Amino acid sequence: MVHHWSIPWISRKNNKAPALQAGAFSWSFILFSPAQNDESAVLSQPLEGPYLCGVQTPSTAYLTPEALTTFIRTALAEDVGDGDHSALAAIPADARNRAHLLVKGEGILAGMALAPLIFQEVDPSLVLTPLLADGDRVKHGDIAFTVEGPARSILTGERLVLNCMQRMSGIATYTAHLNNLLAGTKAKMLDTRKTTPNFRICEKWAVLIGGGVNHRYGLFDMIILKDNHVDYAGGIGAAIAATHAYLEKTGRQLPIEIETRSLDEVQQALDAGGIDRIMLDNMNPEQLREAVALVAGRYPTEASGGITEQTIAEIGRTGVDYISVGALTHSVKSLDLSLKAY
Repeated sequence: MVHHWSIPWISRKNNKAPALQAGAFSWSFILFSPAQNDESAVLSQPLEGPYLCGVQTPSTAYLTPEALTTFIRTALAEDVGDGDHSALAAIPADARNRAHLLVKGEGILAGMALAPLIFQEVDPSLVLTPLLADGDRVKHGDIAFTVEGPARSILTGERLVLNCMQRMSGIATYTAHLNNLLAGTKAKMLDTRKTTPNFRICEKWAVLIGGGVNHRYGLFDMIILKDNHVDYAGGIGAAIAATHAYLEKTGRQLPIEIETRSLDEVQQALDAGGIDRIMLDNMNPEQLREAVALVAGRYPTEASGGITEQTIAEIGRTGVDYISVGALTHSVKSLDLSLKAY
């Protein structure tokens, strides 16, 4: 399933949308299911309890105005510095032009809700007209949007828009591909923290657009006791006990996941209890089936480690609830996009 993301000025009806102009922003994000293109398909965001139930649901709690603005301003500062001297040197200050985003590959489009925010930050007088939406399947020759206004501003915003949308679309495309391989299983595909520094917000957003599910956003919103934690703490039981003591002392309420490397460690996790999910790390399909049977529905299970296109379908059929795939964000090919004057 591919999730269609938009904000109110990008309408899913008839794929038409009003032009985005200065001051036109609304920050209430809406999730559209591809099965329906009307307001009855809206799911409120964020959804409660993403880690405490058997079927995790997508949440966009990290997509705040503050977070997106910080990302955009930091990225522009890196790229523009004290000025876009190429545009300032070659283009008259009063020149006005237009450009369109040309798709030069096949895949799932992502970043359509981000592009106008970038152009708005560069120059509020730029007008962007979206022709497609996040989650749309695209092919070579498609036009995703047009933008018009001061020529210097279009040129200054061009590279950041392309960098974001190309990588986000590549991630959404690969996520949708792996999701298709899991068809017929109950397994939900998770991303990881194996993301590009300072670009996690966009990469996790792209996973959702492609139909995947976000795992924890960072080290602060969920506890995952991995192999090194377990070894340093003195074992499965000791790691879990220490974690509960820490949460009680600090007054925090965080979900706890424990990584296990063998059926013996799965049993130790079950004996200890007080967890919210069991990760089954680097287990083959036969071991995964045994682990799922051993857990017997008491906790959600997550397969992790060494999962590829060739193995993911078989792993999904073992009965695990989740499959985490680092390659969603660290090993993707960007979708070829180009901003062309016309």
